[in-house]
Amino acid sequence: MSYQVAEYTDNSEQERLVREHCDLVRRIAYHLIARLPEKTEVDDLIQSGMIGLLEAARNYDPSRGASFSTFAGIRIRGAMIDEVRRHDWTPRSVHKKQRQVQQAIAEVEAQTGQPATGRQVADLLGISLDEYYKVLRDSAISRLFSLDEATDETTRQRRVLDNKAPTPDAELRQDQFRKDLANAISQLPEREKMVLSLYYEQELNLKEIGAVLEVSESRVCQIHGQALARLRSRMTS
Repeated sequence: MSYQVAEYTDNSEQERLVREHCDLVRRIAYHLIARLPEKTEVDDLIQSGMIGLLEAARNYDPSRGASFSTFAGIRIRGAMIDEVRRHDWTPRSVHKKQRQVQQAIAEVEAQTGQPATGRQVADLLGISLDEYYKVLRDSAISRLFSLDEATDETTRQRRVLDNKAPTPDAELRQDQFRKDLANAISQLPEREKMVLSLYYEQELNLKEIGAVLEVSESRVCQIHGQALARLRSRMTS
């Protein structure tokens, strides 16, 4: 693979940046692996992440305002997700069930005016609670790298950093999206908000979150999947 040599950093500076941020690649890889199918190898993620780190070092421009760790983190995640997307495993049935869950959540919450419970959604769908939790888990995994959703937040962040001046319309849309998302998150049940905060802000993995909440890793996965499904339902509405 060939790379365009950036004018912003010389070779010695690139080497220093790569050397000092190798641990960042491993941390991101182990954070993502908990959301991926069992067949995914963490070494493959690390290898892809290192390519992302090299690209970040070659293209980093400090004059754009972002710190290198922020810039590199987005590039590293993007490289890992791109690699997994090339081997997308998600069957169409998962996407179909995901949409059905979103619609059921919206319907229950419109009728009750309260956050939909797992039992309410499962009953509306005519499936068992265990089947519902399996749909949530599969949906949470597919959300990360679905080929049908190439405009995820990581992709948007990479585009913003790759462009010197986002258009006013783009900035307005991004600001409105963040406001709408923040509002939707604020209305989640407390436990779902906590799981999202620990996972996305504190970057704990599912096992670590389970230890904090004193529940099983499987239960954390269910709560995480429920939160994502609820957010997608509300954001779509």
